[in-house]
Amino acid sequence: MAAQATQSAVDPSVAPTSGTLKLENTDKRDTLIASEKKYQKAWASSKIFQQDAPSLQDVPFHSISPAELRKKHPKYMVTMAYPYVNGSPHAGHSFTASKLEFAIGWARMKGMRALYPQGYHCTGMPIKACADKLVREIEMFGKNFENCPTEAVQDEGAGKENGAPPAPVQGVTKTDITKFGAKKSKVNSKTNVALKYQFQVMLAQGVPLEEIHRFAEPAHWLEYFPPLWKRDLDGLGCRIDWRRSMVTTDANPYYDAFVRWQMNRLKELGKIKFGKRYTVYSPKDGQACMDHDRQSGEGVTVQEYTALKLKVKEWPEAAKAKLQGKIPEGASVYFVPATLRPETMYGQTCCFVGPSIQYGIFEIEKGKEYYFISDRAARNMAFQNIFPKWGEFPKVAELQGSEVVGTLVNAPLSIHKEGVRILPMESVKASKGTGVVTSVPSDSPDDYATMMDLAKKADYYKIKKEWAELEILPIIETPSYGNLTAKFLVESMKINSPKDAKQLAEAKDLAYKEGFYKGKMVYGEFAGKSVEEAKPLVRQQLIDSNEAFAYAEPDGLVMSRSGDECVAGHLDQWFMNYGSPEKSGDPSWQPEVLKHLMNEDGKGLNTFSTETKNAFEQVLWWLSQWACARSYGLGTKLPWDKSQLVESLSDSTIYPAYYTIAHLLHGDIFGKTRGALDVAAEDMTDETWDYLFCRTEDLPSDTKITKEKLQAMRREFEYWYPLDVRISGKDLIQNHLTFLLYVHIALFPKDYWPRGIRVNGHLLLNGEKMSKSTGNFLTLYDATAKFGADATRIALADAGDTMEDANFEESVANANILRMFELRQWCDSVILDARVLKESETYAQVKDAERHKNNDSIQRTGPILFWDSLFENELNGLVEETRTQYETTNYKAALKSGLYDFTGARDFYREVTKAAGIGMHADLIKRYVELQALMVAVVAPHWSEHVWLEVLKKSDTVQNARFPEAREQKADLSAAREYVRNTSSSITSAEGAQLKRMAKGKSTSYDPKKEKKLSIFCALKYPSWQDGIIDTVRKNFSDMSLDMTAVSKSIPKAETKRAMPFVQHLKKQLDTSVSADTVFERKLAFDEVEVLKEMVPGLRQTVQKCQVVEVVLVEEGGKAGEVVGGSEEGSMGQKREALPASAEGAVPGGPTFFFENI
Repeated sequence: MAAQATQSAVDPSVAPTSGTLKLENTDKRDTLIASEKKYQKAWASSKIFQQDAPSLQDVPFHSISPAELRKKHPKYMVTMAYPYVNGSPHAGHSFTASKLEFAIGWARMKGMRALYPQGYHCTGMPIKACADKLVREIEMFGKNFENCPTEAVQDEGAGKENGAPPAPVQGVTKTDITKFGAKKSKVNSKTNVALKYQFQVMLAQGVPLEEIHRFAEPAHWLEYFPPLWKRDLDGLGCRIDWRRSMVTTDANPYYDAFVRWQMNRLKELGKIKFGKRYTVYSPKDGQACMDHDRQSGEGVTVQEYTALKLKVKEWPEAAKAKLQGKIPEGASVYFVPATLRPETMYGQTCCFVGPSIQYGIFEIEKGKEYYFISDRAARNMAFQNIFPKWGEFPKVAELQGSEVVGTLVNAPLSIHKEGVRILPMESVKASKGTGVVTSVPSDSPDDYATMMDLAKKADYYKIKKEWAELEILPIIETPSYGNLTAKFLVESMKINSPKDAKQLAEAKDLAYKEGFYKGKMVYGEFAGKSVEEAKPLVRQQLIDSNEAFAYAEPDGLVMSRSGDECVAGHLDQWFMNYGSPEKSGDPSWQPEVLKHLMNEDGKGLNTFSTETKNAFEQVLWWLSQWACARSYGLGTKLPWDKSQLVESLSDSTIYPAYYTIAHLLHGDIFGKTRGALDVAAEDMTDETWDYLFCRTEDLPSDTKITKEKLQAMRREFEYWYPLDVRISGKDLIQNHLTFLLYVHIALFPKDYWPRGIRVNGHLLLNGEKMSKSTGNFLTLYDATAKFGADATRIALADAGDTMEDANFEESVANANILRMFELRQWCDSVILDARVLKESETYAQVKDAERHKNNDSIQRTGPILFWDSLFENELNGLVEETRTQYETTNYKAALKSGLYDFTGARDFYREVTKAAGIGMHADLIKRYVELQALMVAVVAPHWSEHVWLEVLKKSDTVQNARFPEAREQKADLSAAREYVRNTSSSITSAEGAQLKRMAKGKSTSYDPKKEKKLSIFCALKYPSWQDGIIDTVRKNFSDMSLDMTAVSKSIPKAETKRAMPFVQHLKKQLDTSVSADTVFERKLAFDEVEVLKEMVPGLRQTVQKCQVVEVVLVEEGGKAGEVVGGSEEGSMGQKREALPASAEGAVPGGPTFFFENI
């Protein structure tokens, strides 16, 4: 049966899993997970993440100002959009949650009281619509859907193509190019059977078949999914204060009162209005369909057009015959194109239809007026009071587009008073506008290219050539493209055909922006006015003369949760008066929000990136009024109209404020039990909320809540607010995040407006969109079960930090299981099994004489040697780099410096001290282990907790640890470390090159596979020819920057070849921490000879079959030198004559070398 077939399809053991990684040999992972679960349990038990404002006992109420309180006791509050609880979290949700996690972890490490609360959103249509579907399916198929046959859920084939006469084709472009949009890709739930029924969707989410019938009751969703969210976020190790959780809707009477207060106050302030306006509307549901009510089409808004009435003057014979007896004698029939550019209608030369589209002629006024439009457009108009009866659109005839080609129509305002023709265009869509498109080739590149093609191939398109050759009228003068913008762009961009869709889309963009923002009318009654001024004037003129009317439609397909294709309805409704004053929005609201966003005084909103700021600005300019009530779904009843519910994006704007006091109001998410202050929900009056949220200093009258309790709640709000950062996906900029700004600014004093919003991109999985159909899909629960919490968190941090889509790589998560397990074992062994050398012992002696699991546990004490200093200095630099990256929320970069580079520094230190035969210093090893635990505590807290408590034996959890203060890096040691790295790399690379030459059968100057000697040549002085180069560089260096262009011009061409590499060497030094004086005085920041001496033991170990290493200090000219270091003590001080040619190239800081067999 269908239920069993669906279960098989969505079962991970049966369904395709080619897109995700399969793990084998999971012992290391299981060890880490066991440790993680232990610490998660301990953190929950100790209530370590429960954060409170300073009590009234510690700091009496208003004894200091709220701002002073926050300064004295630093705090940090961060939230994300609370999840809609119609499912459990997947990896995409986890990505946003990880940003909160890392921000909270960092705030804790700075010593702040850090609050991460988490509620659950239940408002709107989705849950109710799904529950209603289950009611119907239970009636159809039985309690456990046992009567649904397998055939009912089989996939159906694709539709057939419809043949049609030829017509020019154009690419489809965005309707209004000035609007901001963030695409939100949703997972295709389709598996090897089609998910046609709600019970199948529930099975795909892991709900047991026998439990699904319970979801026919909406309340069950609210009880079932929130615990799963808590389980999965806890499983990730999130630092959440769960006391402050709640569900929305009237299921929680406290939150219900909070929303009623919010709506009442917005209405009193004039921010909520009532009147007719266009909105996305579901005829089936009989109400507005806002973003959260949609099955698809989130973010789609209403696009308003000017619908022109092109009266038919003459039908072609085919159409005339078909319409015989269907249109009353003397009745007027109008082709009705919808345009966004009414100011260009003077230049209409034809009107396009799609030849394969089935059109209707619809009755507007019986016996008098009829419209030729698509069925979709007629359905939209039926809910805009264009037809006589709401929801009805009587069709009197049907015609295919090809049958009306050649029709002569009168085009309003067109200079072609004798009429223009209906012509074919294949790319006209019945799903866009009215399916009828008027043509203005002077200003539309699409129209111009199509008209040229029609005229050129008139016979092919079965039209008369002259129909496509009417005069093109200049209408708008533009500074860039003249008065025939379309012609200019098509010719200059070499667009040869209407099929050049990419170039035409670009040309359309250029033409529209240039015309609208810079164009001036040169024809018509409004000649001399800017296009921006003329556009509404021409539109109104057309409407007043009854040659046009207002028409609107959704700017894309919108499907409601009930499965209804939505329209644009012109409705009486309550709406938030968002939008600019120019768009009839509240006169001061949008400007105030815009000012806060622009943050010119530094006291406004931090968006963390210019891209995010620009996206918000775009939305603030195009967003307009927003319906805030509906009649169907779950939610809070509108206080002044109980038949309406508050819309789901309107009850979720300022709830971070609710988090501040939620734990004091109720003891569970439904508000069934009272909270710590024992306050009844009915006592939470509007006046009470006003006082708690600092809208008044007056205590509420006639309240049962004591003054002390009111002050305790207000203390929580005044302390935790303003919200420090809101973190969400980029798709929420277009609604939720912008609404959050609007309503905060309307209701709260300025001191409590949001301080930051950080948005992230969507999350790819293994470089591809997540999809259950391909098996490339991962829930948060599955991720932590598969990789463990820390490895998952590391992969989330590694995924990326910008607005661009990030990528969760399972291979990264898997690799970090091994990395963190081995690093943990290493820390265990070097601390817990440390073998500290006694005074008379050496590392080499103990290593050879004793057996240890890990020779790194053999450690010395005593003086700090060269390699110790280098290591400690590098750690200091990485600590500060990691601090900087955490502070700027660049978690991927913080992971690099704090984990990958940190372990890299340890590896180098370990290898070099091992090669030198001295081993590592015990104090530095302990310092490294402690620092490593602190560096990754933000991202991998479970791993850090193990090291902190069980290895380092600290008395308190790492969750309370502070980020370390590191000593300032020393420039000489940093330069020496860089020198060692570069020199070692050059030597090993040169040897590798010789081995490759041998492998290819080419000759080499020595045999790398035989015993050899390595000579390193260094110099104390630069060649005299470099003196002039130094002076040139000095003259062109200022403000910590080198003008390379000026340097290049100052060097004679004959000297360029040898001079420029030296200039680059100097620039590199200047770009690092080496001081300019040191560089220009031609001094190294370190003693090069001493560093080379220290390198000798390591080079003998790393260079294959290297028996002898010799350091030679060359004399001026590079022909001779003296041995100043090496592996042979007896050669010290010896002269070396007739040095190889490479010795001549040695300069201070730039040694050369030579291999020879011995």
